[in-house]
Amino acid sequence: MPHTKDELPDALYGAAQVREIDARLIAAGTPGFELMQRAAHATWRALVRQWPSVDEMTVLAGYGNNAGDGYLIAGLAQRAGWSVRVLAVGDPQRLQGDAALAHAQALAEGVSVQGWTVQSELRGVIVDALLGTGLTGEVREPYLDAIKTINASGLPVTAVDIPSGLSADTGHVLGVAVRADLTVTFIGLKIGLFTGDAADYTGHLVFNDLQAAAETCRDICVRARRLNAANLPRLTPRAPTAHKGRFGHVLLIGGDQGFGGAILLSSESALRSGAGMVSLATRPEHVPAALTRIPEVMALGVSSANQLMGLLEKVSVLVVGPGLGQAGWGRALLSAAANAALPQVWDADALNLLASGCVSLPKDCVITPHPGEAARLLGISTAEVQADRPAAALALSKKYTAVVVLKGAGSLIAHPDGRLALCHQGHPAMATAGLGDVLAGLTGALLAQGMDGFDAACLAVWLHANAGMQQGKFGRGLAASDLIPAIRQLLEEHAPCLK
Repeated sequence: MPHTKDELPDALYGAAQVREIDARLIAAGTPGFELMQRAAHATWRALVRQWPSVDEMTVLAGYGNNAGDGYLIAGLAQRAGWSVRVLAVGDPQRLQGDAALAHAQALAEGVSVQGWTVQSELRGVIVDALLGTGLTGEVREPYLDAIKTINASGLPVTAVDIPSGLSADTGHVLGVAVRADLTVTFIGLKIGLFTGDAADYTGHLVFNDLQAAAETCRDICVRARRLNAANLPRLTPRAPTAHKGRFGHVLLIGGDQGFGGAILLSSESALRSGAGMVSLATRPEHVPAALTRIPEVMALGVSSANQLMGLLEKVSVLVVGPGLGQAGWGRALLSAAANAALPQVWDADALNLLASGCVSLPKDCVITPHPGEAARLLGISTAEVQADRPAAALALSKKYTAVVVLKGAGSLIAHPDGRLALCHQGHPAMATAGLGDVLAGLTGALLAQGMDGFDAACLAVWLHANAGMQQGKFGRGLAASDLIPAIRQLLEEHAPCLK
């Protein structure tokens, strides 16, 4: 059945897992050519819904099963009276099996099939049936030029299964990729459609399972779970006799000279996300601003780590790093935190100091790196992190025995036991400073209210991303503090305080 992006299944697979499901469908009695026909019909229906007034199509076809889908789509358009051409980038003589049958059927329908050249004219809706999910290395000629020509055409583009050149396993562009306005994907959702570069290339995403029964996928390894409102962990309602002592005491540590705003954002986020009590340890000169902005937070000016010791014995969760800096003051406070046997959230400069090797991460930590910080923690380049974000998140989780939030488009939450969750929500207006500080405080507040690290991170990332979507509708100029009241509202809608 068809699904749009807001109502997709939870399970995300790699290309190999989807091929295994496909093989099982065929082994169970569904002919491969019938699956190809279902895929073509699903794409044709979605395409017509997307562009109801168009009556012209150009299909660019390779020579695998993806091309077979394209030939069948061309036949459907021909039957509907459209002006249709297939430009064969892959030699049709190389087609085999079901793809060869699809090519023969298109010819029988009267579809014009021509060889593609860089001078070929593209008209109407373009259907990308070039490379599919089997691509692993970088795109080579003649596909390289074909994809560049599609992207330069300015015409509407439909990608069959996945935009050609986008990795189904990582969401990384393999040199160049088709920028689709519509992507219709089949059988199982590919994780590469939701993270990395994917958001710039997939356009509107439609999924069709091609009538694959649930039992067909039952023991197939799922790469990740897509977070949505239905599968998120929930805070339990509060009893009428609830008091602040039941919902944790978060201590936030950071805000060196010149960076006081970051730790104030984290503190306000923790307060507004339901923590019972919130304390702040920061530079003494930042205390007046804290008292003015958030008088509900107990602000302590600290000049040395010794001043933290008494407070560390009274709190239940630490959030360390926003505005911490990497000078002696921040190093000393981070060292004190690292020796505290408490659940902790480490962000920003806490992660940079961790990467430098001057401190060890304690147990029960959630770390929230952006790709640059993740690269430093793994000792690789940022480009290598972005080339395989799922692998990087899992590698970090295992290396540091911590729950990891790898931020960015298609944020990933990894557990040391191998669990991986993905949040594809968000908005380009969120490309602004301070949002990570808000996320760190929110995560700390959820830990304080009794959630374990993985659940807290999953719920925090989803709330943060959806608040960003909500506020992003107003356009550019989003400030990190704008998210805090939206997060509070979303949290109440998701898990009401009272039954």
